[in-house]
Amino acid sequence: MSPPETVCFVCPACTRSIEVTESVREALIESGCVICGTDVDDDAFDQESATSREDGVANAEHKRA
Repeated sequence: MSPPETVCFVCPACTRSIEVTESVREALIESGCVICGTDVDDDAFDQESATSREDGVANAEHKRA
């Protein structure tokens, strides 16, 4: 079973970042940043999934070995 797809959230106000699932992304858009309460929109999320980036890093490191 593969891990759930994630995206990277970066708060535009407090700059805290975290990898989140789609359901958490939707909750953040609805409720705001859990750290500072700032309203967030789609721009606060990296369009490339964090899971895909991790796979790419792992693959690049494997190729170097």
